[in-house]
Amino acid sequence: MSSKHILVTGGGGFIGGHLAKDLIAQGHKVRVADIKPADLWYQVHPEAENVPNCDLKDLANCRKVVEGMDVVYNLAADMGGMGFIENNKALCMLSVLTSTHVLLAAKDAGVDRFFYSSSACVYNGEKQVNEDVVALKEEDAYPALPEDGYGWEKLFTERMCRHFREDYGTTCRVARYHNVYGPFGTYDGGREKAPAAMCRKVIQAKMTGNHNIEIWGDGHQTRSFMYITDCVKGTQDILNSDILEPINLGSSELVTINGLVDIVEDIAGIKLNRSYNLNAPKGVNGRNSDNTLIQEYLGWEPSVRLREGMELTYHWIYDQMTSGKPIAAAIL
Repeated sequence: MSSKHILVTGGGGFIGGHLAKDLIAQGHKVRVADIKPADLWYQVHPEAENVPNCDLKDLANCRKVVEGMDVVYNLAADMGGMGFIENNKALCMLSVLTSTHVLLAAKDAGVDRFFYSSSACVYNGEKQVNEDVVALKEEDAYPALPEDGYGWEKLFTERMCRHFREDYGTTCRVARYHNVYGPFGTYDGGREKAPAAMCRKVIQAKMTGNHNIEIWGDGHQTRSFMYITDCVKGTQDILNSDILEPINLGSSELVTINGLVDIVEDIAGIKLNRSYNLNAPKGVNGRNSDNTLIQEYLGWEPSVRLREGMELTYHWIYDQMTSGKPIAAAIL
């Protein structure tokens, strides 16, 4: 593929950092923009044109960073794990300013393709009340009853991408991410997601000798978790595809939260005493990705097994926690 000028917004965060690295390795000219100062980015790639302290809620900033770009990957959003999004609904919804302004700037600049990172949080909550979940199909986003705050913002922006395509001819592609995890992400501070949180808690137990672990909810909640390399590949494949409507991008390997803890304990070689905080944010009872459409369109689905990905994630977090390095904030 010929070299392109590509913008990655939110590129100082977890997914954006990995995506930018892969695009650079392919020979593209990559510009990375993020609201955080560069010393808080998870990955800084000197080969890229890096734009720190860039608040993309401001349309003028969006126009500056979009200028000259062929492709825009918009991953910028104020978000985190369930503990964050359940307690910061207004803050999550303010990401609509970023979503709107990046898309508007891309349309006005005539970019060739625009990618928007949506979320499985757009799905109707009434379809996720049981742990024995039926995998979510793309059509299950309607009638709309998404995760309050964060999910509504994502669903709204999906519709905006659709109408920009229909009304202005902007080539938009949308993926609904399902629980992405891996190295170079947040694992502490309140924005971390379940895989990183479990790794941190198990590592703390090993380091302190306090072999107790608190689990949010009853542990029977079911989820699927997608390793970052699958996310990066799927993101680019969807951007370059002819898929017009939002599509699932997630693993179909279902696991309970208790099962996730089992995996991390096994990797660490330790067994912990579990307590369950039933008052903590736990999200929906069951969620999994139906990958029928991505297999149909791309002949592929995320394939990294959870045990394999968790082992890589655990060892990276272990190295971070035992090195004394500061933990970066996580505004992805």
